[in-house]
Amino acid sequence: MDGLLLQLASGLTSGAAYALVALALVMIFQSTHHINFAQGEMAVFSTFLALAGIEAGMPYWLVFALTIVASFVVAGLVHLVIIRPLRDAPVLAMVTVFIGLYMAFHAMAGWIFGYQIKIFPSPFPQGLAIGRLMSAHEVGSILVTCVLVGALFAFFRFTPVGLAMRGAADNPVSARLLGHNVGLLVLLGWGLAGAIGSVGGLMGAPVVFLDPAMMSGVLIYAFAGALIGGIDSPIGAVIGGFLVGILENLSGAYLVGSELKFAFALVLIVAVLIVRPAGLMGRKLVTRV
Repeated sequence: MDGLLLQLASGLTSGAAYALVALALVMIFQSTHHINFAQGEMAVFSTFLALAGIEAGMPYWLVFALTIVASFVVAGLVHLVIIRPLRDAPVLAMVTVFIGLYMAFHAMAGWIFGYQIKIFPSPFPQGLAIGRLMSAHEVGSILVTCVLVGALFAFFRFTPVGLAMRGAADNPVSARLLGHNVGLLVLLGWGLAGAIGSVGGLMGAPVVFLDPAMMSGVLIYAFAGALIGGIDSPIGAVIGGFLVGILENLSGAYLVGSELKFAFALVLIVAVLIVRPAGLMGRKLVTRV
């Protein structure tokens, strides 16, 4: 029983990182109807910037805030300079662009910061937080994820800008007719996605260590979580991310072994696409012809 509880606790911790990246993927998909395959590498680059600030002697939470702001700006610039001019390009061309962004951020992280595995500090006290099940960092990561998701929910539910962003994502034509600057709202969505992804990197780095390939596997698990929850549902993406984290740990411990956990995520993606393409909380689109 202790082993099962330990795997569940570890799955929740992994799921917190997957949920944040899945949420970032969904936000970009809602605004552009594309999957940003470079989301994980952008988060890695942000985490390296944070480590540079910490090594320079800056307080962790100041670095945390500055990293979020920097990630917001970088993601916005990527959209403004690269994605927006190609908004009418064919789907295959956009897939190629996102793969190119993945390679570019991966290469830049290695070129600037090196390919050595680095230890990333945790802002939470050392020691066990809940008996033998979870460390303080694991509990803190889950709490940070919950606080961020709650803040985003309030932003999109109760603020005029958040409501406008939801409207622009659902129906950009109607949003324009109502006088909203859809281009600016999409730019804001990209910036928020970059900021959210960076938090996933900051929370995950103390657990898996930091190197340019840190988020490559996380992106696959997050993509699986986004599909399970619903690629057009932010809340579904968060739920799906936590589910994938739990299923990954349980399958690795009791079903397929640690060597096949990554393959298990790919099986989940295919299964969801076959059985329920809209996901658990996604919307089914029906076209009348």
